[in-house]
Amino acid sequence: MSGAALAVPAAAGTVLLALGWAGGRWQARRGERAAGLDLGTPVERATFHTLYTASLAAPPLRAGLTEDAARKAARRLRSLLGTEALCLTDREAVLAWDGPGADHHQRRAMARVAVMLESGRSQSVRTECQRPDCPLKWAVFAPLTGEDGVLGALVAYGSRESAVLVRAATEVARWVSVQLELSELDRARTRLMEAEIKALRAQISPHFIFNSLAAIASFVRTDPERARELLLEFADFTRYSFRRHGEFTTLAEELRSIERYLALAGARFGDRLKVTLQVAPEVLPVALPFLCLQPLVENAVKHGVEDSAGECRITIAARDAGAEAVLTIEDNGVGMDPARLRRILAGDRPSASSGIGLPNVDERMRQVYGDDYGLVVETGVGAGMKVTVRIPKYRAGVHTTTPRPLPGRAGDGASEAGRD
Repeated sequence: MSGAALAVPAAAGTVLLALGWAGGRWQARRGERAAGLDLGTPVERATFHTLYTASLAAPPLRAGLTEDAARKAARRLRSLLGTEALCLTDREAVLAWDGPGADHHQRRAMARVAVMLESGRSQSVRTECQRPDCPLKWAVFAPLTGEDGVLGALVAYGSRESAVLVRAATEVARWVSVQLELSELDRARTRLMEAEIKALRAQISPHFIFNSLAAIASFVRTDPERARELLLEFADFTRYSFRRHGEFTTLAEELRSIERYLALAGARFGDRLKVTLQVAPEVLPVALPFLCLQPLVENAVKHGVEDSAGECRITIAARDAGAEAVLTIEDNGVGMDPARLRRILAGDRPSASSGIGLPNVDERMRQVYGDDYGLVVETGVGAGMKVTVRIPKYRAGVHTTTPRPLPGRAGDGASEAGRD
């Protein structure tokens, strides 16, 4: 009796334990669904893992086929393929190796890469490794290509011959090649923007420099304090225009440089130049391409004051438009024939006096933000000119770098940090 009496609670405990485990699993799954943590089917989880691993491998490759980029990407690519080992090479040497066998397979790998470079096609070969403890029995050599042809190879090692591995390694190599091509495009874009900024700097007219210095000199005896202020404005203006750090700046920094330019222009033209600034404070931190507004203001001064005999009124406005900042530069100068303006924006400058400011800024805005963000220009002969620039507040890859602070001006109560 006592034995039977003890058996009933034990069986009941087993049943309760099973029910408790099942209930716990049901509650856990219910909690996962409620928290949005349902990871889906095994196929969906595998897809997510593949995409996540590829996203981790992509950023290093966007720097180009270098040792550092290859080292950071090789582990991710090996995980993506699930191979025993993987290496990335250029045309001359192994850049990175992940997995076993590097000590005795690297030299053989480069010999096979040399053969693959001639054909430009993927190859699957037996490694002929004589070490019984080495798992690397087969290797797939897939070319990495760019604008200049085959740049190197992705080599995936397996323990046996596999058609799936050949296909997978070839597709991953193509994906890596796309990332390398994007890195080449990034570098080309950077070189182009640097060349355009250099062109804009070269456009800073020697006449403007001479005239500014002449205007400053004219105040040395009659108004030494104003001469001092103008000289500092000239120094800050040239320092900003010829700075070397960063492709982008903030609207606040660009407007400060414009104010310095207008102070120097005002010293030369006096009461003929009237400027109105209407700037919404919330758009001041917006990032934009370096030297993209200043040429537009210089263009307004040229056509509003230098090319006319009357008073020039220039209005610079910046307003908040939700996801964008909208900037306008308007003058009441001599204007321009719309057909001639279209030719200038298309790159046809019939004379040196046409300048490169407008087409340069238009092209850079389109490169950075897309064709929808080119300049909108309203003008006519004798009707002045209005240029509208739309700038997205947030765009991937568009951000400013922290500039080096400048020492404060002697006698000023505050430092001029951040003006450069």
